[in-house]
Amino acid sequence: MTAAPAPKIAEEDRLRADLYNFLGVILSGPPDEMLLAQTASLSGDATPLGEAISTLSKMAKVTKPRSVVTEYNKLFIGLGRGELLPYASYYMTGFLNEKPLALLRQDMTAHGLARAENVFEPEDNIASLMEMMGALIVGRFGAPASLDAQKTFFNKHIASWAGHFFGDLENAKGSVFYAPVGTIGRTFMEIEAEAFRLG
Repeated sequence: MTAAPAPKIAEEDRLRADLYNFLGVILSGPPDEMLLAQTASLSGDATPLGEAISTLSKMAKVTKPRSVVTEYNKLFIGLGRGELLPYASYYMTGFLNEKPLALLRQDMTAHGLARAENVFEPEDNIASLMEMMGALIVGRFGAPASLDAQKTFFNKHIASWAGHFFGDLENAKGSVFYAPVGTIGRTFMEIEAEAFRLG
């Protein structure tokens, strides 16, 4: 038997998935030396998104892993809590582990997605949602999701709050390396929302 051919993914969809995955990785924990080096090698263009990518690349060139660990901890962990709580439930209801998380878990099951055994954070955190969106686009856990399915998932679990979160990250008191990450995320969410509206 031969393996089924990998589904053909349009280049623009692969690039979208790559950006979702990058945001997921960079927000899931402080970047190590390798991720900082990869980030430093990125180049942007004259668009607002491209300019934010260029800014992040410059930041990555001058950022040491230890300083970004400190920044990450201040922003997302803190002593009692970090400066930001990157969860859909919190942004949408003011509390953690609320209805948005329950609805996400239902949709994850429907899409064949599950939380990894070694992950203890609620699934509605921004990093996980970015990774899920990237996975749906390219079909990492099954067939690639149709544009309608992507739009539904985005509108239900991301559109209503992720732009606000990324704007908060951009402007957070403790945000230095992560400020351009916020700009990239906010700009990308605006592009995605508009594309889905027109699609």
